[in-house]
Amino acid sequence: MNEPSKIVKTIASIIFPFIIVYGLYIIVHGHLTPGGGFQGGAVTASGIVLLLVAFGSAEIAKKIKESHLSILESVGALSFISLALLGLSTTFFYNFLAGSNFIFGRIPPFGSNPGDMNTGGVLPLMNISVGLKVIAGLFAVVLILSFVARAKEGRRK
Repeated sequence: MNEPSKIVKTIASIIFPFIIVYGLYIIVHGHLTPGGGFQGGAVTASGIVLLLVAFGSAEIAKKIKESHLSILESVGALSFISLALLGLSTTFFYNFLAGSNFIFGRIPPFGSNPGDMNTGGVLPLMNISVGLKVIAGLFAVVLILSFVARAKEGRRK
């Protein structure tokens, strides 16, 4: 397989931070706008896959280990389940942080009001948890598939 040109590597290096920031924006603002943890995680993972395509799986595998992806995916799953269980005193997935203070959001008053953008409670935290799981899971799958493809190519030669 041919090595990607210097132009492809340079453009991928320039575009990568913008894709990551946009994916993280979708994750963090998922409770206010269309999007959320899964969509933002998919965008962020696609940015990492862009580097995989531009620089090759061997180069990326030196920097990102499968064990690290497994740990990140586990942290996302455990934090999501923990947030769900913390609300169990009322109901499973109870939004126990909504209305608690300014950081996690006030419950907006009924009727005409100037609006309060931060009313999500635990929803942003759950989006972040799902985003971590999706980023690690999707990238791990693509990384493994690239190893399989590279092994098959090596057997053909």
